[in-house]
Amino acid sequence: MMASIITLPALPKPARMIQHSRGIALPLLGIAIFLLVWHLAASQVQTSLGTLPGPIQTWQQFRGLVEEHQRERDQEAAFYERQEKRNAARLAQDPQTEIRVREYTGKPTFFDQIGTSLLTVAAGFLLATVIAIPAGIILGLNKGLYAAFNPVIQLLKPVSPLAWLPIVTMVVSAVYVSDDPLVAKSFLNSLFTVAMCSLWPTLINTAVGVTGVDNDLHNVSRVLKLSRWQHVRTIVLPSAVPMVFTGLRLSLGVAWMVLIAAEMLAQNPGLGKFVWDEFQNGSSASLGRIMVAVVTIGFIGLLLDRGMLSLQRHFSWNKQLSLR
Repeated sequence: MMASIITLPALPKPARMIQHSRGIALPLLGIAIFLLVWHLAASQVQTSLGTLPGPIQTWQQFRGLVEEHQRERDQEAAFYERQEKRNAARLAQDPQTEIRVREYTGKPTFFDQIGTSLLTVAAGFLLATVIAIPAGIILGLNKGLYAAFNPVIQLLKPVSPLAWLPIVTMVVSAVYVSDDPLVAKSFLNSLFTVAMCSLWPTLINTAVGVTGVDNDLHNVSRVLKLSRWQHVRTIVLPSAVPMVFTGLRLSLGVAWMVLIAAEMLAQNPGLGKFVWDEFQNGSSASLGRIMVAVVTIGFIGLLLDRGMLSLQRHFSWNKQLSLR
C-alpha cells in the first residue's frame, strides 16, 4: 500500500543533460540549414565577377587569406633579419656609426585589419562608456535635468555615422595639428565617430535604470543617512546594473556596425577598408574575400555581445541571465 502511494522523485540530471543536448543540437541544426540555403542560393546568383561564392568557396578564400598573412609575417621577419645583419656589419667596421632601425612597411593583411578594427572599436566604446554612464546617472537622479536634456538626446540619437564622419574629420583636422602625432588622424576620426553614435543606448538605459530604483530603497538610504556618493554607490548602481549592461550591449553592437561603415567611407584602416578595397579590386577572388569579411564581422559581433553578457552575469546580482 505504501509503495503505491510513494512517488519516486524526479531525476533532474538526465533532464538537464537532455536540455543541454538540445541547447547544442538546435543551434547546430540552424547553422546547417543556413549553410545549405546559402550554398543553394549562391549558385543561382550571377554577378559581373562570376557566381556568388558559397560556403566552400568562402572557406577556400579564408585559407588563402591565412596563407597570405603567414607569407607577410615571414617577409617581415626576413626584413628585420637582413637589417640586423647589415647593422651588425656596419658596427663591426665603425663602432661609432649611427644605426637606424627602419620599420617594415608591408601591406596590412586581413588579420592586421581585424586587429586595427578591434582596437578602434574598443577605444571608441570605452570613450562612449566613460561619458554615458556618469551622464546617465546624473540625469536619472535629477528628473528636471532629464526632462530638459531628453529632447537633445532624442535629436542626436538617430543621426547616422555617415553624417557625423565628415564633421568629425574636419574638427580633428583643425584641432589635432602636430608634426609628430602620437596616433594617426584616421584612428581618431573612427574613434570619435564610434563614440558619438554608440553612447546613446548606454546613456538612456542608465538614466532609466536610475529613475527606476524602488522607493523603498530610497527610504532605506534616508534612514541610514547615506551621503550622496554612498547612496549612488550602494543603492543606485546595484539596482541599475541590469539596465546599464543592457545599454552597454546595445552600444557595443552599434559601435561595431558604425566602425565598419566609417572605415569604408573614410578609407580608414580596418575591416571596412578591406571590404572596400576588395570591391574596387574587382578580381575573381574579391567576392569570396568580401564574403569572408562579412562572416568575420558577424562572428566578431557575436563574440563581443556574448562577452558583454558574460560581464553582466558576473557583475549583476541576477546570476540566472540566459545567454540569449
